[in-house]
Amino acid sequence: MKEKNVQHQAEVRHQKKLVLENIKAQEEERKKIAVMIHDDIGNRLNILSLWLNNLDTQGDELIKKNIYDQMSSLIDAARGISHSLYPVNLESVGLVLYVEELIANLSHKINISLQVMTGYEKKDLFIEVQLYRIIQEFTTNVIKHSTATDLWIYMKDYSQNMTVIISDNGQGFDYEQVKKGMGIKNIESRIKSMNATHKWEKTFLNKGSRLIIKIPKHNEFPNQISPD
Repeated sequence: MKEKNVQHQAEVRHQKKLVLENIKAQEEERKKIAVMIHDDIGNRLNILSLWLNNLDTQGDELIKKNIYDQMSSLIDAARGISHSLYPVNLESVGLVLYVEELIANLSHKINISLQVMTGYEKKDLFIEVQLYRIIQEFTTNVIKHSTATDLWIYMKDYSQNMTVIISDNGQGFDYEQVKKGMGIKNIESRIKSMNATHKWEKTFLNKGSRLIIKIPKHNEFPNQISPD
């Protein structure tokens, strides 16, 4: 029995490592494409916009305005695609500021409140990318499939773990019915890659949903592979 238990634990560790390596590979590919869009296409559009702004159109102000508006839309679209593929600037600005930017971008669709408790410390890049992805996925699902008007994000560091709670005031959902959906799968796969635990709950009076994530402080997986 002891030998079987040791073998089982080894298999569990192996499966976790495979999940981590798979997500790492996906993130690296996303990062390459996102950086290309952000640094190449985005910068070229900005240069074209500057050139256009300096043109002497003499009487063609309407044409100039239409082209400028289209250029601005393309710049925003390129930035949006880049952010959805990979949070390019997350390493430099940190998770909290990046989530605040996401909140600002979605303010016309839903009210999002972010509460970061005193003592929060910057995490390993891999952890912060996964948390951002989870918040992004949760928020997208709520906007698409829920009647929620408000969403809350809570983050706090404890001595042994970091706790993240995301909840909304929509109609909620039946976990058993939706657990195979890509949104839930993506969220749970990322939680697993962080060697974290999680729990789905319905909020007060079964209105809305709540996701509670607990990430161990001393995580054995993220630092085994460079976050690049």
